[in-house]
Amino acid sequence: MAQVKNYNLDQKFDFTDAVKKVIFILGGIGALLLVLGILAAALGGDHAEEGGHAFHWTQRLFANLWINNVYFTGIAIIGVFFFAIQYASQAGWSTALLRIMLSFGYWLPIAAVLMLVTFFIANHDLFHWTHSYVFDKTNAEYDRIIDGKGSFFYWPMEKGTFPIFYIVRMVLFFGFWVFFFNKLKSLSYEEDLQGGTSYWYTIRKWSAIFLVFFAVSSSISAWDWVMSIDTHWFSTLFGWYVFASWFVAGLSAITLVTVFLKDQGYLEMVNQNHIHDLGKFVFAFSIFWTYIWFSQFLLIYYANIPEESVYFIERLSSDVYGPYIFVNIGLNFVLPFLVLMTRDAKRHNIFLKLVCTLIILGHWIDFFLMVQPGTLGHNGGVGLMELGMLLVYGSAFAFVALSNLSKHNLIAKNHPMLEESYHHHI
Repeated sequence: MAQVKNYNLDQKFDFTDAVKKVIFILGGIGALLLVLGILAAALGGDHAEEGGHAFHWTQRLFANLWINNVYFTGIAIIGVFFFAIQYASQAGWSTALLRIMLSFGYWLPIAAVLMLVTFFIANHDLFHWTHSYVFDKTNAEYDRIIDGKGSFFYWPMEKGTFPIFYIVRMVLFFGFWVFFFNKLKSLSYEEDLQGGTSYWYTIRKWSAIFLVFFAVSSSISAWDWVMSIDTHWFSTLFGWYVFASWFVAGLSAITLVTVFLKDQGYLEMVNQNHIHDLGKFVFAFSIFWTYIWFSQFLLIYYANIPEESVYFIERLSSDVYGPYIFVNIGLNFVLPFLVLMTRDAKRHNIFLKLVCTLIILGHWIDFFLMVQPGTLGHNGGVGLMELGMLLVYGSAFAFVALSNLSKHNLIAKNHPMLEESYHHHI
């Protein structure tokens, strides 16, 4: 380890006032846009939606809260997931980056509160299955299909009352995600103090357990939080699809933070080979996301079954959402595919900054397309409210991650594979 010790392994990130100022300015701009968007929607008044149901501007606010809650929850849990992957796969190249991944997990407790509060306030405006009349066979709006799925939300209580099974799953998922994050975090920080290899083996064990739980919980949470918005529709690929979108966004965020720290003079151990590997992950899983997107679309298009194809028809044939389908494909596949195809592009910060920023925006649009059509119909769109909410959440997430990153060593200095990371070359 003699060569490694040439570096300052006790280095900490200084979360300076200048960096905080930038985050606060972005958050302030977001808050201003959000207020202006709310005022514009409120002054526009209510208007009747198709079918005679009244539309209120608060529904758009709630839909935006749900989009950002789910999206940033995903980026947070992907940080923990990618951290666990490094240990389960016995990877050494990424040792110098582990603390960046781990810092994302600090958002999870906040995300849990936001998700639960939003659901309890806005459930009727987000999920059609929360209305009791769809389960009442004597009601003119009784829905046989939703009634058949009701037990998945309400068991063991009567359908249309309190969705206890749904809430229990949400609490369990967040509870275990926070538990695993805290366990991995405490073991990683303890390793800094004690050294040796025992902590590495313990973290690997807990990482493997977490990955098994994550495989199940991430899919079911995708069904609960997103797919159930369009209650009649379902896709057996949807859990994979949401995971892929989360994963690419999370990888892009990890890459951006890494490049930012390098630009600030931190992470001396991290060289262009580490940056190249991050670029390869972003490039590869952008293609993976596209593969899942196209697989889901092609199977539904080819079968042409009305109850399946309606999901895409609602989006493609809409003047509100149709253009964003192509923006989604452009930002999340065409751009990273063309820009990051070459070796040199994956090793230059300017390309990674541009592509990763646009991918984070692109996958927000992906979740926008998953949520808004089913909650708002033709009353949705991207406006001041959407942009403002995204900036507010993004700024809050960045502040939480960076402030906690600054409290501990940037490098896992007693990690047994630190030497391997130091000599990483591809």
